[in-house]
Amino acid sequence: MNKKSGLALNTTLIAAIAGLITGFDTGIIGGALGFISESFALSSLGKGIVVSMVLAGGIIGALINGAISDRLGRKAMIIGAGILYAAGAASSALSPNPEFLQISRFVLGLAIGAACASAPLYIAEISPAEKRGTLVALFQLAITIGILAGYFLAKALSGSGNWRLMLVSGVLPAAGLVAGMITLPNSPRWLIRMGRVEEAKKILEGVSGGDTLKAGAEVEEIKRVLAMERKTGLSELLRPPVSYALAAAAGLFILQQFSGINSVMYYAPVIFREAGLGSVDTALLATVSVGVVNVLATFIAVWLLDRAGRKPLLCAGFGGMFLSLAAVGILFALNAEPGGGAGAAIVPAVWLYVACFAFSLGPIPWLIMTEVFPLSIRGRAVGLVTMAGWGSNIIISLSFLPLMETIGIASTFWAYSVISFVGIFFVWRIVPETRGRTLEEIESSLLAKK
Repeated sequence: MNKKSGLALNTTLIAAIAGLITGFDTGIIGGALGFISESFALSSLGKGIVVSMVLAGGIIGALINGAISDRLGRKAMIIGAGILYAAGAASSALSPNPEFLQISRFVLGLAIGAACASAPLYIAEISPAEKRGTLVALFQLAITIGILAGYFLAKALSGSGNWRLMLVSGVLPAAGLVAGMITLPNSPRWLIRMGRVEEAKKILEGVSGGDTLKAGAEVEEIKRVLAMERKTGLSELLRPPVSYALAAAAGLFILQQFSGINSVMYYAPVIFREAGLGSVDTALLATVSVGVVNVLATFIAVWLLDRAGRKPLLCAGFGGMFLSLAAVGILFALNAEPGGGAGAAIVPAVWLYVACFAFSLGPIPWLIMTEVFPLSIRGRAVGLVTMAGWGSNIIISLSFLPLMETIGIASTFWAYSVISFVGIFFVWRIVPETRGRTLEEIESSLLAKK
């Protein structure tokens, strides 16, 4: 990372804490849920509600972000999300009964939904074009690190069974996010849209390493593209050419979920027990290994996004996911036969699937959604797309166990494999290549379409 992008990198590292707290909740709730269930005598349905209330809150949080991010700005939304997350984590730990815990988890979801919509957008709007892919990919890397941190902390505290301490620990990174964001500038593109041009120019000078000519030219380009835009409302999203951007961005998030990633992340212990990994400790160790692979493979995206481009990585990822998911299904089918003995091979097949996801469909949808929409509607559009992702997450999370019981675990993974195969053609035909182009160049190209 060169001197010119130093401000953008520092800004990204702080804003990406929003991704870390998102992943942290995913990791920590898995370890805490068993102890919560014992404390409150929860049924299977009750445990499902505790987990899914965050997903329901995420949908509403993304919708709230879409309604006000274009008015208050990305920075204000991230700060608000951090405060809300800290409140939800603290109240979850203090819950006297299941109902209070469910409400607290819903508040956490509101915060996560808003953060997931605003933070990648904020990073993209402050990043130089040549580094935007790498910097936004750091948001997804933070999510994977958060998941792994949650796994490890839950494991460390499992001996005491102190689920309240597990849940309240989320206050610390949330407080770090709020404190860090207060020191950061607003998005220069949002400032220009609000008429605060001189303030935006100073920020762009900082991003460009003090190059006043480059910053001035960028300001004029942003103003030029804003002048091309029609007065936009949400209905504009349903009309060409903006509907093309919506199809690409929302389609990627739907494919991200329907390729089965959260079935693996949420239910990895169940999957590995089905594979024949007999003890709970062995299954949990395999689950942690999935988290490690997820983090390590995300570095591939950080390295290659601004070198290879978005579409090649997506196609490679979908291809690898198609093959690895098909292999997982075949191995489960073989393992079901008497003397099959294929269970041990399922673990590396799952590793391959998670690795292919992590360098492609993990980070790139977050990036594409920040790049393809006109500035005047970008915050609302990103909120809507994020909401589609959360809604798809709920469907997959609730359907995995019933699918496994109805059609079998092998057929379930084959279904995910087919969806991944379809994803290759979706990317090839629908998703634009945005590598190395400024947000204004991408928007001009979109607005020129009929």
